Amino acid sequence: MSVRPVRRPRSPARWSLAAQTFALQAAIALLVVGLGIGAAYLQARNSSNRQATAQVLSVAESVAATPQVEQALTAADPSATLQPLAEAVRRSTGTDFVVVMSPSGRRYTHPDPTQIGRQFVGHIADAARGGQVIEDYTGTLGPSRRAVVPVRADGKVVGLVAVGVAKSAVSARVRDQLPALLLAGLLAAALTGVGTVLVAARVRRRTRGLGARQLQEATDYHDAVLHAVREGLLLTDPAGRLRVVNDEATRLLGLPADAASMPAETLGIPASIAQVLADDLPREDELHVANGAVLVVNKAAATWRGEVLGYVVTLRDRTELEGLTGELDSARSLATALRAQAHESNNRLHAIVSLIELGHPEAAVEFATGQLQQAQRLTDTVVEAVTGEPAVAALLVGKTAEAHERGIDLVIDTGDEWPSTAATSHDLVTIVGNLVDNAFDAVTDNPSERRVSLSGERDDADLVITVIDNGPGVTDAERDEVFRPGFSTKAADGRGIGLALVAQTVQRLHGSIEVHAVRRGQSGALFEVRLPVSEGPR
Repeated sequence: MSVRPVRRPRSPARWSLAAQTFALQAAIALLVVGLGIGAAYLQARNSSNRQATAQVLSVAESVAATPQVEQALTAADPSATLQPLAEAVRRSTGTDFVVVMSPSGRRYTHPDPTQIGRQFVGHIADAARGGQVIEDYTGTLGPSRRAVVPVRADGKVVGLVAVGVAKSAVSARVRDQLPALLLAGLLAAALTGVGTVLVAARVRRRTRGLGARQLQEATDYHDAVLHAVREGLLLTDPAGRLRVVNDEATRLLGLPADAASMPAETLGIPASIAQVLADDLPREDELHVANGAVLVVNKAAATWRGEVLGYVVTLRDRTELEGLTGELDSARSLATALRAQAHESNNRLHAIVSLIELGHPEAAVEFATGQLQQAQRLTDTVVEAVTGEPAVAALLVGKTAEAHERGIDLVIDTGDEWPSTAATSHDLVTIVGNLVDNAFDAVTDNPSERRVSLSGERDDADLVITVIDNGPGVTDAERDEVFRPGFSTKAADGRGIGLALVAQTVQRLHGSIEVHAVRRGQSGALFEVRLPVSEGPR
């Protein structure tokens, strides 16, 4: 014998938000409809009472104003004339009784003839004094709504007229209106039910069937993840407006505090990243430059049941990795240069030793001294060319060794001391180092002469840094793309960042950078950087 577990109904607190909304709206709708029906019933009952009051008062006043009634009240037998008249009025007006009586209350008429001559049951004192009496009272015919008015002759009250409608008749009028009230209530309940179902369905679609607690937890986790994740995260809608931005994305792109819901083109971010946010194209590990940082950008569509809700864009800061890669390349170049220098030093040492062994000590001394002077002249030339910038001088000493190893003729024009600009030593190393590296890469594939020249001089209010190479040059089509992050004429190996960094650094320093052909008919490229000269020390 198997025992089936009893399923307990889910607690309302665990219902989905749509179910809770439906239950709440249904309860409110039933309450409102019930109250509406009750209020309509009360209003109908009050209306029936008012109609009955107006009816009996109007009939009573009409009978009291009839000359035949006044004349009959002064006759020896008023009932003989008034009873037929009163019954005719009662039947024609649909009232339940029309009683004509003396000022003291003795009846002259009554629907039950046996009651004629007896005392009227009810209040008549105000009417006997010339006023009116309107009341609900239980008389010989049961509970009724009645009106009592005086009959005047020569200014005196000579009789009273009482007209009444049984309360059962008033209730019957209300009952006659109940079907219409119930039908209106049912119609209102049906319309409210349909509206409630539609609202609940919409809430269910919008909340994915989640409960209030689940939505709260999702929101809390959402905020926690946004603040904790180390990658930049941006969510855009199909129109390209930002919807969600986390702290890291705000830091990397320098976004304003109210960036959410703003169009991408109004955020003040680099055009390449604004284009990524605005279009609907997927991206995978694209390199972009923003605020001096190298960013790896990925973009994918966020969908729900085939519908595109928006796009998710992630940003990874690759600046440190690029810096480490640059340092590694420099270390490799230095190691290669040291190996070459060691090999060349061995050759020179062997030459000096051989000269001594062959009995030519003077020639050995002259050879050694010449090598020392050549190395010193190279160092002096580099330092003299960029006086005032020791960091750049140190950079170029290393680049000179690298050029010698790679078979490149690096020419550094000597000149005056570089004027002070807003650029820091780090900025100048970024500009000069990347321009020289780009020139080295451009001439690497030259089959014969490989030549790169660097110069720096003052031109009016600008420091002009020029790097010229005899590589393949830059075409007109490439001239507009050469400073775009990720652009490179080489294989896709992580290149295309150096010139973008140079362009962004120059732009931040309010300078300019241009690329030109060296000379018509000759190959090569000329990169010219202009930085405004600042007054005072750097």
